Amino acid sequence: MIPGVASRRRFSDLTEQEVLALAISSEEDDARIYRSYAEMLRDDFPDTAKVFDGMAKEEDTHRQRLIDLHVDRFGDVIPLIRREHVAGYYARRPVWLVENLGLERIREEAEAMERDAERFYLKAAQNTQDAATRRLLGDLAAAEAGHQNRAGELEKEHLDAESRDNEDSTAKRQFILTWVQPGLAGLMDGSVSTLAPIFATAFATQDTWTTFLVGLAASVGAGISMGFTEAASDDGELSGRGSPIKRGFASGIMTTIGGLGHALPYLIPDFWTATIIAIIVVFIELWAIAWIQNKFMETPFFRAAFQVVLGGALVFAAGVLIGSG
Repeated sequence: MIPGVASRRRFSDLTEQEVLALAISSEEDDARIYRSYAEMLRDDFPDTAKVFDGMAKEEDTHRQRLIDLHVDRFGDVIPLIRREHVAGYYARRPVWLVENLGLERIREEAEAMERDAERFYLKAAQNTQDAATRRLLGDLAAAEAGHQNRAGELEKEHLDAESRDNEDSTAKRQFILTWVQPGLAGLMDGSVSTLAPIFATAFATQDTWTTFLVGLAASVGAGISMGFTEAASDDGELSGRGSPIKRGFASGIMTTIGGLGHALPYLIPDFWTATIIAIIVVFIELWAIAWIQNKFMETPFFRAAFQVVLGGALVFAAGVLIGSG
């Protein structure tokens, strides 16, 4: 046992039987993860789901081979030992975390799963002096390398170039609908709608702290409002825009960021220094919005820039005039 971490054991302290049991439970977990990926992707990405179904079956095959080996060497009773019981053993990211990162990220995670397992077994084999254990760990590393090769074969079988392009296009569209579109709407609202109250307060009071408080309140309030509005407006079932919670967070957070960008400079005590920096930040924000529209929404850059900059300039001018009056 490791001092202070009594519930975990060193890998070097495991017997050959326990190493084999650990490999069996790991293969079982990986098969379950692949099946979870397949179910998550089946509706929108059926070809990739077939790849993960095939990879899960491969894990089942290797798990059965390991079980047969255990029965031959140690009998029918397999010790209960899992990766979380062993210090330093490679970990798997939660399925829900990877799910939120998109199709390509799931593919990369599956590749990393196989590489992690192979590297671990190879390293463990190099560090052992027992010939039988070394041979066992080498066999496990070879099995994991075989998984990678088989995964490539399954991808070629189920995921040709056209299918992959179609799925990548679908994933990009989903990313735009779920994250970019509500986030962009929030950034535009936060950057533009807060201009009038912030600069009206600034020129009416010429008090930087009061201006900052007004900007903070306007930004946070607008973020909460936009977030709840986006989440409640569409459950995503018919529109295909994805989870309302994700869209709500994207819209709310970006709205708050858009407003805070030109409120934070008013933490500077000198009024004109803070105002000049805030105006520069506004200019950067508006051009960033135009760039995002051009990159993700395919809006011609100069048309997007004209619309956003003109709208922002009008709101800014309204705030200055009202505050000065």
